[in-house]
Amino acid sequence: MNYFLRAKQFRTKKRLGQNFLIDESVINRIMEEVSPDDIVIEIGAGAGFVTEQLVSKAKKVYAVEIDEEAVSVLKKINAQNLSIIHQDILKTNLKQLEDTTFKVVANIPYYITSPILVHLLGEIDDLDNENRNRISEIILMVQYEVAQRLVANEKSQAKQYGLLSILTQFYADTEIIKKVPARSFYPAPKVDSALVKLKVRKEPLVKLDDYSFFKKVIKACFATRRKNLKNSLLNGGFSKDMISTALSNLNIPENTRGETLSIQELARLSEELKKNYENNQS
Repeated sequence: MNYFLRAKQFRTKKRLGQNFLIDESVINRIMEEVSPDDIVIEIGAGAGFVTEQLVSKAKKVYAVEIDEEAVSVLKKINAQNLSIIHQDILKTNLKQLEDTTFKVVANIPYYITSPILVHLLGEIDDLDNENRNRISEIILMVQYEVAQRLVANEKSQAKQYGLLSILTQFYADTEIIKKVPARSFYPAPKVDSALVKLKVRKEPLVKLDDYSFFKKVIKACFATRRKNLKNSLLNGGFSKDMISTALSNLNIPENTRGETLSIQELARLSEELKKNYENNQS
């Protein structure tokens, strides 16, 4: 099937970050993650190249697409198990589509990666996010650099591990399935992409007494990467005494940087800071 020639007939819109996947081998790799019992939400269905394969494999497919021209193309797909949702995914409550468990397949532009992940998974302190509770897995196509950030940990290269890593991994197990070269898309972007699998967990990665406090701590730790933990936390509004006591109790040197701590270590730091804060208030 010549996806390239079909894609050339479509007037792509740069403002929407449209780069259509035209590599059949990559599309087939996505299909390996889909089973006949799956109810799939496809985000950014575009010209429908992936959609066509999804409807032949999955039990039901909801194609969510914001572009009116793309919607008119999608409507030409003759499949009883396809529902086309002409809507911004950020304004879509999954429960409104169907009260069931979904598998999400998405090819999204870089600029909207974080908002979409927050919409699907919820913030760290959003324990009962309605969308996340209805998702089993997310098969996500993103820029390769972003994929590295999604799976990064404290041992990764500098600047890969950060707030996006923690947000994603707090509620999902992440792995890069396949690196996808720029030539696999039309129009070809300037950088390579990657397929990432996010397997959503029922429970957060770590148990905490105060998830909102933890969110405040990690934002402070990663807000100023060049600063050490002590100075970052000071900038984040924590008192000098609280910080010194917490770091001392955990045997963490004050010149440690936030990106060298695992999510579990950051959680312990948050709990220690919270305990010191409550002691100061009493």
